[in-house]
Amino acid sequence: MKHQGSESLKVPKDVKRILVIYYSQTGQLTNCLKAMFSPLEGRDDMEITWENIKPVEPYPFPWPFLKFMDAFPESVHMDPPEIRPVAFDPDDRFDLVVLAYQVWFLSPSLPMTGFLKSGYARVLKDRPVITFIACRNMWLSAQEKVKERLASIGATLIDNVVLIDQGPTWATFVTTPRWLWTGKKDGFWKVFPPAGVSREEIARAQRFGRALADSAETLSRSPREPLLRGLGSVKVNPRYVASEKIAHRSFYIWGKVFRKIGGPGHPMRKAFMPVYFAFLICMILTVLPAGIIARSLLRPFVRRRLEEEVKRLEEPSGSSTERVAQYL
Repeated sequence: MKHQGSESLKVPKDVKRILVIYYSQTGQLTNCLKAMFSPLEGRDDMEITWENIKPVEPYPFPWPFLKFMDAFPESVHMDPPEIRPVAFDPDDRFDLVVLAYQVWFLSPSLPMTGFLKSGYARVLKDRPVITFIACRNMWLSAQEKVKERLASIGATLIDNVVLIDQGPTWATFVTTPRWLWTGKKDGFWKVFPPAGVSREEIARAQRFGRALADSAETLSRSPREPLLRGLGSVKVNPRYVASEKIAHRSFYIWGKVFRKIGGPGHPMRKAFMPVYFAFLICMILTVLPAGIIARSLLRPFVRRRLEEEVKRLEEPSGSSTERVAQYL
C-alpha cells in the first residue's frame, strides 16, 4: 500500500506503517527515496505514507546566487521557516519514520528545520527513526544537529543512510554550485564529472528497502537497534571531521553577524553577501588546505582519538559492508 497522507485510514494490525518525511529542492533526494522503497512497492503488508514538506515561501531551483547566500545565516542557526500543513495526522502512530533531508551550509535544509521545530514533529515521539541524507560530501555537522533535535523530541534514531555526490572533492566545489545556480548537472570540459549522486549509487539504494522488507516483523515491535547495519549505510571521511568543525564555526559567527544586519532579503545583508563569499573562497583555498596538512602531520599522535570520533559519527548504522552482497 502506498499513498499521500494518512487521513485516519483503518489499517489491519499486520500491516507495517512507514512514514517518509522529506524535502527535495532539486528532485534528487526524491529519486533516491524512490529507489530505496521500490522493493516495498505492491506489498500488502506495508503501508507507506509520503509527506513532502512544503515551505510557505518556496526555495527556487535553479537558486539565484544572492538568494542562495541569503539562506545561510538562518540555515546555520536553524531559524525555522513557516511550512504548510502536513497531510498526515501528527498524533497518528507509525511503526517507522524515515526523515530525509539535504544539507545546506553544513546544516539540515531550512524546510526540514521548519518541520523539526513545528508541532507536526510530535509524530516522531517514541518512534524509531531512520535519517536519509543526499548531499555533496560534508554532512557531519548537519546530522549532529538533527540527532540533537530528535533526542529533544523523544525519537529514537536507529539508522542513518548517506549518499554523497560523485567525483573528487575538488570537482564538487565546482559542479555542485553550478548545478544549484544554473540547473546544469552534466559533466563538462572532459574534467568535471556530472553533479550529484551517481545513477549507480541511487540504484544501489534498493538494498536498504530490501533489508527493511526482511525486517517487517521487527518493525511491529518498535525497533531500537539498527536495521541497516552491514549495508555500507554511512562512511565518514576522517579528513572532513576537523574541517567541518572549522567551516561550521565560521558559518555560525558570520551568520550571527548577518542576522544582526537584518532578516532575509534585507538590502544591506545582500550587499555584504558577495564580500562574505569572497572570504569563503579564500578560506577554502588557504585555511582548509593548511588545516588538512597540519592534521596529517599530527595524525600519528591523535590516531586513536580520531578513530573513536569516526566510529561515533558513523553510528548507529556503521560503515561495515558484510550484508551488501545479500541485498544487492
